[in-house]
Amino acid sequence: MTAQVWLIGGTHESAELAGRLSAQAIPYVVTVTTPAAKGLYLPTASVSVGKLTPETIQKFALQQNIRCVVDASHPFACEISRQAMALCERQGLAYLRYERSAVENAADKSVIDVDSLEALVASDLLHRQRVLFTLGYRHLSQFAPFRQTSELFARVLPSVEAIAGALAAGFAPQNIIALRPPIAPALEKALWQQWQISRVVAKASGEPGGEAIKRQVAAELGIDLILIRRPAIAYLAQTTSTDEVVGFCTESLKLY
Repeated sequence: MTAQVWLIGGTHESAELAGRLSAQAIPYVVTVTTPAAKGLYLPTASVSVGKLTPETIQKFALQQNIRCVVDASHPFACEISRQAMALCERQGLAYLRYERSAVENAADKSVIDVDSLEALVASDLLHRQRVLFTLGYRHLSQFAPFRQTSELFARVLPSVEAIAGALAAGFAPQNIIALRPPIAPALEKALWQQWQISRVVAKASGEPGGEAIKRQVAAELGIDLILIRRPAIAYLAQTTSTDEVVGFCTESLKLY
C-alpha cells in the first residue's frame, strides 16, 4: 500500500490542507469523529469517520501505512493530539502540528480570560447572569449548579447528538439554538439581544471558531465575553504555514 499522510481533521483549516495535498498529489487519509464533519472535504478525499482510541490508533496507522502525521485538529482537541504524538514517538513517525493563529486583541476590555472550564465553574462570574454558552454540548452539564441563580442558554451544532446533549444537560428547549459557526456579526448580535444575554462563554478557538466576531459584538453591546484559554500543549513540532505543511509531507513521504 502507498505510504500516506495522516491528516487529523474536523476543522475548516484541515479541509484547506486536504485541498492543498490533493493538488500536489500527496496521498493522505483524513480522520474526523462525526459523519457531519466529512462534509468539509471534497468527495474525492479519503475520509475515515470515527473516534480513535489508544487501543485502535496503532492498528489504524498500520492499516493506512502512515508515514507522517499532520495534526490540524481543533485547538481544544487535546486527547487526539496527545495520542498522535505518542504514536509518532513509539513508531518513529514524523509529526507536525498545524496551529490556527490566535486572535490578538489585548486592549479588548469586554473580554474576561479564564484558564479552564474548572476555574470558571469555581468562580462567581456566572452568578445572577443570563449566560450564553458556545462551548459545545459536552461541557454543558458542568454548569448545572448555576441554574439556581442564573438563566442559561446554549448554542450547539445542528446535529441530533448535540441537541440531545444540551437537553440532557438540563437546558430548556426554548433556550437552545443550533447553528454551525462562523456566525455572521448581525445574526450573532441579534441572538444575544433576543435572549437579553449578559455574559457569553466561549473557547479561545481563533478566527475559524468565530472568536473575532464574538469580540466585536461583545464590545458593541457592552456584554462580557468569557474566553477559555487554549490548553497548554507541548507539541513535537508546530507551524502556521500551509506551505510548510506541504513541504513536510513531501519530505516525509520522499516525494521528490
